Amino acid sequence: MVSEKIIEITANALNDKKAKELNVLKVEELTSLCEYFVIATATSSTHVHSLADEVEEKMKEAGVTPHHIEGRTTGWIVIDYGSVIVHIFTPDRREFYNLDKMWNDAKSIDLDKILKETQGD
Repeated sequence: MVSEKIIEITANALNDKKAKELNVLKVEELTSLCEYFVIATATSSTHVHSLADEVEEKMKEAGVTPHHIEGRTTGWIVIDYGSVIVHIFTPDRREFYNLDKMWNDAKSIDLDKILKETQGD
């Protein structure tokens, strides 16, 4: 699956489940690790797990399973889809690791073009 479709599915899954501070960074010119980071903040550790489960479910429905998942017992879950890596943090972990600042040379993707309107909001 192309990276842009993975971003669309994961960002919308996170947005639908009320993730905070959603950001997509294009990092492909800065690292060989992946093309994009999808970064989101959850309101609690329970919410971190709920967001991760939603991302996995929506991607599975699209026929894609993660290469690897890390952090199920921490405040930072990383879901690796190869070209796209999803980072879901508790607020304190996001502030501590500050990936947005660490990767500030990366281009931030405009989510207005990616996120679908949520029914009932």
